[in-house]
Amino acid sequence: MAYRVLGRAGPPQPRRARRLLFAFTLSLSCTYLCYSLLCCCDDLGQSRLLGAPRCLRGPSAGGQKLLQKSRPCDLPGPTPSEPSAPSAPAAAVPAPRLSGSNHSGSPKLGTKRLPQALIVGVKKGGTRAVLEFIRVHPDVRALGTEPHFFDRNYGRGLDWYRSLMPRTLESQITLEKTPSYFVTQEAPRRIFNMSRDTKLIVVVRNPVTRAISDYTQTLSKKPDIPTFEGLSFRNRTLGLVDVSWNAIRIGMYALHLESWLRYFPLAQIHFVSGERLITDPAGEMGRVQDFLGIKRLITDKHFYFNKTKGFPCLKKTESSLLPRCLGKSKGRTHVQIDPEVIDQLREFYRPYNIKFYETVGQDFRWE
Repeated sequence: MAYRVLGRAGPPQPRRARRLLFAFTLSLSCTYLCYSLLCCCDDLGQSRLLGAPRCLRGPSAGGQKLLQKSRPCDLPGPTPSEPSAPSAPAAAVPAPRLSGSNHSGSPKLGTKRLPQALIVGVKKGGTRAVLEFIRVHPDVRALGTEPHFFDRNYGRGLDWYRSLMPRTLESQITLEKTPSYFVTQEAPRRIFNMSRDTKLIVVVRNPVTRAISDYTQTLSKKPDIPTFEGLSFRNRTLGLVDVSWNAIRIGMYALHLESWLRYFPLAQIHFVSGERLITDPAGEMGRVQDFLGIKRLITDKHFYFNKTKGFPCLKKTESSLLPRCLGKSKGRTHVQIDPEVIDQLREFYRPYNIKFYETVGQDFRWE
């Protein structure tokens, strides 16, 4: 049977063939649509459907893209081998408000910097209290541990030292404390070489009381050490004090200060009274804030006096349900010392104290 030719060669397509072609075309379109929905990404680069990174939407999505080899999705931005198309700048995200404390758990913002200020001394003078009090200030970030960089770990280098520091914003001060720096001969020169603009904080205390506190701490760790009297004197009858004992030598403040004044002017050294830190913590911390050039935010409202420990503690803050007091190692009951021994040591320290007062321009009234 011959077919009639109507403008084209060949037999007309059967209805079943046309249906199959339509179904195939529809299936291909649906496949392409699903692929497009899964691969397009939002500004976060995360797929809401698959939970995996998605690809940036290109300027066109031609059918040939389906035939190209797929590649892993990347976060927005150019890659070394394939520059990306220019995109609109992202909206600035405001920095979160800093709380009154900067202990662990705060956001990792800013940059690790070498400290601009150091609490360099003295041991058993109240350095831990000053550190904990000043850390309440939002413009100060402080290292909680003592790195002993300028006395024990100087060979590790400044990069190692910087890596220990907390992250700070441009408006914040980085601070660390290591009380043994004050009596380390090389520390002033090493700190000066790091930065001649470093601000130094020295917490001082009656040298006799400080020595007894030092001995009490050592005794708690080594119960078999000699008596305080035995360590303090080479010959008690003659009144010869053993200045080789570190507990005695630390209290010779005027002697150690000479090393620091070779490198730093007095204007860059602030002296905190350990006694006034107990009786008037807000006043002493106000002067510390002035020295650091930050606003007086730490005031009387931050403190309460703990009768059990015998010194002030920080009141609870918004980020803490409990008050913050220094640890069990602080506020120990001092060993009872013969009053005659105390009088002999006061006489020994008197000339050092007077010279110290004259040098720093303050009378700490330790006599």
